[in-house]
Amino acid sequence: MATAGPRRAASPAHALLRRAARSTSALAGGALFAVIALAAIMAPLISPYDPIKTNQRAPLDAPGWSHVMGTDNLGRDVFSRVLWGGRLSLVVGVVSVGIAASSGVALGLVAGYYGRRVDTLIMRFVDILLAFPSILLALAVIATLGSSLTNLMVAVGIAAIPNYVRITRGAVLSLKEQEFVLAARALGCGDPAIILRHILPNVTAPLIVLSTLGVAGAVITGATLSFLGLGIRPPTPEWGNMLADGRELLETAWWVAFFPGLAIMLAVFSINLLGDGLRDVLDPDVRL
Repeated sequence: MATAGPRRAASPAHALLRRAARSTSALAGGALFAVIALAAIMAPLISPYDPIKTNQRAPLDAPGWSHVMGTDNLGRDVFSRVLWGGRLSLVVGVVSVGIAASSGVALGLVAGYYGRRVDTLIMRFVDILLAFPSILLALAVIATLGSSLTNLMVAVGIAAIPNYVRITRGAVLSLKEQEFVLAARALGCGDPAIILRHILPNVTAPLIVLSTLGVAGAVITGATLSFLGLGIRPPTPEWGNMLADGRELLETAWWVAFFPGLAIMLAVFSINLLGDGLRDVLDPDVRL
C-alpha cells in the first residue's frame, strides 16, 4: 500500500487567511464595515431622495414608510443624507490615514535607520506634534489652511503622524541590527534597498493594525471638526454636521441627530472589531 507523501507547508498568505477565517472579530468587523462602505458607495443608487433638496411641506416628519429615518427641519430625508454623508466621512477616514501612514512611516524609517542627528531632529519634531492633543492640532491646521474637504483630510492626517513615526522607528531600531540586515549590508546593498526590501516588509504587520484602528479615530476626528463647523459644511451631508444640525432638536425630533450618530457608532465599532481581529491574526504569539 502506497504511503502518502509529505504534506506541503502552507504559504504565509494561506496561513494568514486560515487564521483570519477563525477570527470572529475580524469576520464580524469586516462584514459590518463592508455593509456600511457598500451602502455609502451605492448611495446614488439606493438613496430614495435628493440629500440636499429641501421640502417645506414635510419638515421634521417622524420615521415612517415614506421616510424611514424621518426628515430634518428643512424636510430633507435623513436616510438619504446618512447614506451620502457616509461617503465623505469614510473618505476622510481612509485618506487621512493614508496621509498619516505614508508620512509617518517614511519619517520613522529614516529616523530609526540612520539615528544620531537625523533621529534627534525627527523625534523632536514628533515631540512638538505630541505636545498638542490631536483634535487641537487638527483645529490649528484647519484654522491655518481654511475649511474644506481637502484641508480636513490633511488636518486629520497631520494630527495622526506621530503614532506612525514612533511605531515604525521602534521596529526599525530592533531590526537594523538583525543578521539578515547585516548580511544584506555585507553583500553591498545600499541603504534605500535595505530599508525598502528588508526592513519595511518586516514592520508592515503592526502598521496594518495601526492603520485599521486609525481609520476609526480619523472618522471621529473628522466628524468632530465638522460638528464644530470647521470641516465639511452644510448643506453637504456629513455625519458630523448632521449631528450639529440635530443637537437642538433632540427633544422634539430625536431622529435628526440619532441616526447619523448611530452611523458613526456602527462604523467605528466595525473598524475597531476588524482591527482587533487583524491584531490577533498577525500576532504569531496568538493562537486562534
